[in-house]
Amino acid sequence: MDFSEGKTVVEMIREKYNQIFMAERKVADFVLENPERAVNANVSELANLSGVSDATVIRFCKRIGFQGHYQFRITLSRDLGRIMGGYSRKENEGEDQTAAGLFQSYARKISAIGKHITDETMKECVNLLKSAGYVHVVATGNTTHLARYMGFRLGRLGIRCTYNDLPEYFFNHINLAEPEDVVFAISESGSSKQVVQALELAKEKGLKTITVTGYEYSPMTKLADCLLLSVFEEQNFDYYKTYSHLKEIAVLDAVLEFLSREESISQTVANQAEMILSETKI
Repeated sequence: MDFSEGKTVVEMIREKYNQIFMAERKVADFVLENPERAVNANVSELANLSGVSDATVIRFCKRIGFQGHYQFRITLSRDLGRIMGGYSRKENEGEDQTAAGLFQSYARKISAIGKHITDETMKECVNLLKSAGYVHVVATGNTTHLARYMGFRLGRLGIRCTYNDLPEYFFNHINLAEPEDVVFAISESGSSKQVVQALELAKEKGLKTITVTGYEYSPMTKLADCLLLSVFEEQNFDYYKTYSHLKEIAVLDAVLEFLSREESISQTVANQAEMILSETKI
């Protein structure tokens, strides 16, 4: 799409409406009638709201001039921000803007995550990680540092794992994986293409999968054996997003805390690494 054209999403839909297929018109109709709901929905949610498949949503977005759903979504968010005076920022109005108030807000949000992750789910996740031959941690884009963090911490707990910033590497690791290996995928949107492809490859190989995502209905969740939802409340999709990973970090640390409590995890090898690393500190 050429953003210099200055067309809004609504204008683009109306311009192409008579040229798109009937199934795609269902998506168009929903977006035209409910733009605020549409902008807050990921691919799977918009498909469900429109009564079509995920593939139809993607085709609709491309048909009206976008490369995919995410580009469609950020453009719609931008349009709504212009029309409504930046509504996506209004969710924070009225909150205490002091440092103490901000940290209290963080605490409430982290506490709310616990409502979406049961003890049974956490135990299932821990058992999968404990029994894995290797854990292959995957993430792309601005969540790759979370994969590095999780991979390092798992290694410190004595759990063998692989992790790398390059998709080519984690695809190779998964392709060569043994049946007892586990894939641990992280994506806030649940729609990161290469992460979804990694999970699809894992399922083809018969591997167990664990996913950390902020959306209950997304391409990733359909491929998860163990789903860890990093969501705390309803929130508007923000075109000017801050890329905060507070939610994901909270979930990852909770998993690591549960793992560290397990007496069956051997600390021998991990302790050797700690002694080596201690030589670099004062």
